[in-house]
Amino acid sequence: MVVRRPGDPPITPALVAEHGLTDEEYARIVALLGRPPTFTELGVFSALWSEHCGYKNSRPLLRLLPTQAPWVLQGPGENAGVIDVGDGWAVAFKIESHNHPSAVEPYQGAATGVGGILRDVFTMGARPIALLNSLRFGELDGPDADRVRYLLAGVVKGIGDYGNCVGVPTVGGEVAFDDAYAANPIVNAMAIGVLRREHLVRAVAAGPGNLLLVLGARTGRDGIHGATFASAELDEAAAERRPQVQIGDPFTEKLLLEASLELVERRLVVGLQDMGAAGLVSSSAEMAARAGTGVEIEITCVPTREPGMTPYEILLSETQERMLAVVPTENEAAVREVAAKWGLEAATIGRVTDTGRYVVREQGRVIVDLPGEPLVRGCPTYTRPAREAPEVIARRRWRLEELRPRPEEADPAWTLRRLLDAPTIASKRWVYEQYDSTVRTGTVRGPGAADAAVLRLRGTRRGIAAAVDGNGRYVYLHPYRGAQIAVAEAARNVACVGARPRAVTDNLNFGNPLKPEAYYALRQAVHGLADACRALELPVISGNVSLYNESPRGAIYPTPVVGVVGLLEDVEAALGLGFQEPGDVVLLFGENRPELGGSEYLKTIHGIVAGEPPEVDLAAERLLHELLVGLTAEGRLRSAHDCAEGGLAVALVESAIADPARPLGLDIVLEDDLPLTALLFGETQGRVIVSCAPDQVGAVETRARELGVPVRRLGTVGEPFGRVRIRAPGAGVDAAAAELSTIYENALPRRLDRAPTEADAAGVAEEARG
Repeated sequence: MVVRRPGDPPITPALVAEHGLTDEEYARIVALLGRPPTFTELGVFSALWSEHCGYKNSRPLLRLLPTQAPWVLQGPGENAGVIDVGDGWAVAFKIESHNHPSAVEPYQGAATGVGGILRDVFTMGARPIALLNSLRFGELDGPDADRVRYLLAGVVKGIGDYGNCVGVPTVGGEVAFDDAYAANPIVNAMAIGVLRREHLVRAVAAGPGNLLLVLGARTGRDGIHGATFASAELDEAAAERRPQVQIGDPFTEKLLLEASLELVERRLVVGLQDMGAAGLVSSSAEMAARAGTGVEIEITCVPTREPGMTPYEILLSETQERMLAVVPTENEAAVREVAAKWGLEAATIGRVTDTGRYVVREQGRVIVDLPGEPLVRGCPTYTRPAREAPEVIARRRWRLEELRPRPEEADPAWTLRRLLDAPTIASKRWVYEQYDSTVRTGTVRGPGAADAAVLRLRGTRRGIAAAVDGNGRYVYLHPYRGAQIAVAEAARNVACVGARPRAVTDNLNFGNPLKPEAYYALRQAVHGLADACRALELPVISGNVSLYNESPRGAIYPTPVVGVVGLLEDVEAALGLGFQEPGDVVLLFGENRPELGGSEYLKTIHGIVAGEPPEVDLAAERLLHELLVGLTAEGRLRSAHDCAEGGLAVALVESAIADPARPLGLDIVLEDDLPLTALLFGETQGRVIVSCAPDQVGAVETRARELGVPVRRLGTVGEPFGRVRIRAPGAGVDAAAAELSTIYENALPRRLDRAPTEADAAGVAEEARG
């Protein structure tokens, strides 16, 4: 018999709506229980049936994604996915979002996003070895610049402080700037860990009679209803939701990490689960559902840091740095000893049952009694009405013939300088130098050095490579193709260091799915992801969905972010993006085409977001991967860099000035019969710029032709501090390498020349209020 607690509010339609449940969903709950839920039970359903936990609008679409391959040890449905990398080793990885929290409290929002994704990895028994991130903000030039600076500075500091304190290097990522993200930044964090196969542990509450133990921080009131907050638009009340943003403690996280790994290695636990979104209720209910068991919890046994906390608050709190462990009775004392060794509190709060029910007691009185399976797996799912936005259709009709060049563009060097100064293209050194990218000494290629991060697999000659990519502008204009490009570019970046792409984790950042235009973009993008991953034989082993990324100003660009992890047989062979020696030969793999739609050139030079994004040939991409992996293994290349934002000219310059202390000249000749602007700045996919010693050119060209990859010689690398010359039909670029390097390196620092102030923070609050 469920006891209704004195002081709990009556269940009214307004209260149900406040919990993010529709009238139909509430009626379903009443029918399921055969009675109205109590206030605490309403909170439980609200959390587990939110979009953040229940994936009610995305689950039917996610079933389209390929998830299996012979090397997949754990696919979606656990804290992180895991792949086999040989010699008894495995790699766990996942990406997640902390968009809404970062919009209202950028430092803690970003910091706790890092903490959460780290816990997702080490709960699998894997030691985290790397962090990456994908960030989107508004424009740094214009009326929102102060606000953007405040958000950017807070997010970057939050990421850096948390990762640096835990001792996990931040080795890669991306940062983009567009007005579409002005009110709702995107903050996605990815973590990678390594483990021995035999140490793989899953988040299951198996074995009736086993105990539930809470490890780590005491439970507080921070983060209550964080999952529900992340499943709604950022409206006029967003600035008042700072209490729903968790507070991070990286020093406790480090202790929890070490304790958890020791518990796994000593085989003291049956299962582990991070208390992330929806806190204790989510972790305990999901672990039971995976095992087909039930749980009973005595809520007064949960250690709290604030007096008078109610069961509702304790169950839904998202206090950070907490872990739920399922422990055989005979191991309870040993688990407590391990926790004490690492300075952590461990409390037994309940047990696993064979009833299949989710039961919570308060001093022995039952205050929650719910069927476990429907609570976790019975969240209603929806296929929403979908239609493409007429505005997008109209924008996509734009054609290259409509372009009216500015007078300054008569000198392509002017355009090149403008693009190198564009924040999305420019050097991100200002960002990544705030991160420790070399702690633990496993980083072979870190931020800014290569198209993908490269890390050692200790005890082997092998390495792993990882990259994150996504272009919201492409997806806005063409959701299906834009999502395919995200997969293709992330995989291509991994191949550029010489690694073979093996698996994907994705983060789907979209608007309100109840709006047909947003749901259309989500649906088409997932189809694009699925088809691209199948074509490239890349299983999706983990991920996250972040919807309702909207504010009174409108929705973000639909932004799927794709993380790809690959395997490098010889880590010492890993390539960087920078040219190495004067006299080296520069070659292009792939073909140039007259494609400018959705480009950074159109946005930066003309303020236009329009046109068809570039075509993507996935079969050609696979051949390109084979070529790059093979040539790297044979030691025939000195560098490799893919052509992305800004096109061919920007990619060439980025490789020439990769080392700002020694920018190299270039002597390039382009002979394509294409419009000059498209040739220099178009973003045609499937292209990689490589360099090699002169005596390797013949072998490189022969291997490319054998695989059917187009190849051509572009020119040679020049002397340090020489001139960059790119000659093309009709015009060309002639500029000092040092000048271009200065523009590229100073673009962010000159816009971020002061620290954010309290006035900036007040501006965020005012913006959120509309």
